[in-house]
Amino acid sequence: MILGYAIAVIAVALAGAVLCLVEALRKRGPNDFTMGATLVVALLLLVQIIISIAAPFSGNTAAGDPLEFWMYLIVAFLLPLGAGFWALVDRTRWANLVLAVVHLSAAVMTYRMLVIWG
Repeated sequence: MILGYAIAVIAVALAGAVLCLVEALRKRGPNDFTMGATLVVALLLLVQIIISIAAPFSGNTAAGDPLEFWMYLIVAFLLPLGAGFWALVDRTRWANLVLAVVHLSAAVMTYRMLVIWG
């Protein structure tokens, strides 16, 4: 796992969480900005999957349990996809709150993956 990339994923996810939380507090439904932030986080996590597949071939292996790392990574990738689908179906302010929680979860899970990779 690349430290700089993980920090970038965490920063983008936290920024997305703040954006979605502000929109939820303003009692607005999902819009292009909140859905776009969710898409960006999902794409960053997809790139993290590709990096995690390629990293062991260059000698950068996980120090912790690989199964735990991959479960975190797969769930962290699926969360924005599921929440994005939810936000498309449920166009209320609560969908933005769900997106904010998912962004926060993705940031925490990325930090945990960084610790596991060690």
